[in-house]
Amino acid sequence: MRVALAQTDCRLGDVEGNLATTERLIKEAAADGADLVVFPELSLTGYALGQLADDISLWPDDPRLVELSRHGPDVVIGLLEDGRIRRHNSALYLSEGEVVHNHRKLYLPNYLIWEERKHASPGQHMRAFETRFARMATLICNDAWQPMLPWLAAQDGAEILIVPTNSAAKLTGGSFDPAEYWHDLLTFTARMQQCWVIFCNRVGDEAGVRFWGGSRVVDPWGSVVATAPTWEEALIVLDIDPAAVRRRRREIPLLADARLGLLRRELERLINESGSD
Repeated sequence: MRVALAQTDCRLGDVEGNLATTERLIKEAAADGADLVVFPELSLTGYALGQLADDISLWPDDPRLVELSRHGPDVVIGLLEDGRIRRHNSALYLSEGEVVHNHRKLYLPNYLIWEERKHASPGQHMRAFETRFARMATLICNDAWQPMLPWLAAQDGAEILIVPTNSAAKLTGGSFDPAEYWHDLLTFTARMQQCWVIFCNRVGDEAGVRFWGGSRVVDPWGSVVATAPTWEEALIVLDIDPAAVRRRRREIPLLADARLGLLRRELERLINESGSD
């Protein structure tokens, strides 16, 4: 399976311009034999939605979106989804003119400069899904920082975990380095869930924030097999072997003894004690 990472810089609010760039890159990836092209989080709209006066949300079945997957490769694209009353930070998996899967971001950061809960509502489901090439799951940016979600995706049979992201460079003078944290997190996730991890981050400057790029693919052993440059746009194409996941999970069956009943009982206890949903 040949995968392309489209590490792009999008223009805030310019859906038509971003669609044109997206289509051009898909055609380039198709010419290089790509089976799947992955774009960053909110790649059609931009991230700083509070800077916009107009509603730029899109219907998932917008014909302009499904057309993106008619050039050969499957496509993962990020957008602000029009959910009628609510809006969602969503990533669509498109294949042969159809929406195969729609993942709505589950955990919306609302700290420091991030105000996602002002502009989007959290999703309510996390599902792995079948594609032409392998069983996959999508987690958008902060979703991947919630330890239970990659595990749930793997338990649902995901062999490839797609992580579209808008990760900014260091915001303060503190010790938190997003690039370092992402490296450790992606390595840990790939090793412990024994799956391929496809991380696609954006680049560029927007509303006083600079995005660092560094998109990469990590194999089921936790080794980084391809990395895009920092700070600049890039289209990285590489081959991966989905069957390696089954080999790895057979070698060391970390996921096989999940004890889901035990987890259900303990989760129910914690819910009852805390009143959390």
